[in-house]
Amino acid sequence: MRVVIAGAGAVGTFLADDLAASGHEVVLVEKNVGGIESPPTGGSVQLVSADACEVDVLQQIRLEEADVVVATTGDDEDNLVISLLAKQEFAVPRVIARVNHPKNHWLFNETWGVDISVSTPHLLSALVEEAVSVGALVRLLQFEGGNARLVEVTLVPESPAAGRSIVEVGLPREATVVAVVRDGHVVVPRGDTVLGAGDEVLMLVTGDSDDEVRRLLVVP
Repeated sequence: MRVVIAGAGAVGTFLADDLAASGHEVVLVEKNVGGIESPPTGGSVQLVSADACEVDVLQQIRLEEADVVVATTGDDEDNLVISLLAKQEFAVPRVIARVNHPKNHWLFNETWGVDISVSTPHLLSALVEEAVSVGALVRLLQFEGGNARLVEVTLVPESPAAGRSIVEVGLPREATVVAVVRDGHVVVPRGDTVLGAGDEVLMLVTGDSDDEVRRLLVVP
């Protein structure tokens, strides 16, 4: 897989080294190479000194051949410009963008070419909520501008789904159980998988199915 990462800060550099160590072809673009605190250690990482917001730069690094573009600069405006160019000008299949300021999160959607946005404050908030919220539907991640979400609920004994198989629960077509965490182990869900109290149920939901999923899994 060919991955182009814009921004060689701590996040971009770590990501570049990690992906390169897994055997991926990685191009790391940074306009201020002299200011990099921790240069990539992976010898297979191609470090390019340039501005990833410039179309000619993206042409030179053959962005159209990238499978994934990750915009990880410390500037939300730059990340949006890079995402838009990657998607509209170079038709990159997957564009992931970092959100630096939580108030800008609403901008990071398909209109700006972003397939997946990552906001550290929002992610931390979701993880904290997931850790302390038992019996509540918690949103962990969102995709496609929020139209698709990864949600989690830890079932309590009184849950309408406890003791019933996934098929019997009757989830809407817009909701799919992707994993069940039980006693610290991941259970690959099947239609006949019986849910129980204490199970952490992870689901991919789309559209407006949250309320229906909540009705079926959460105690009123």
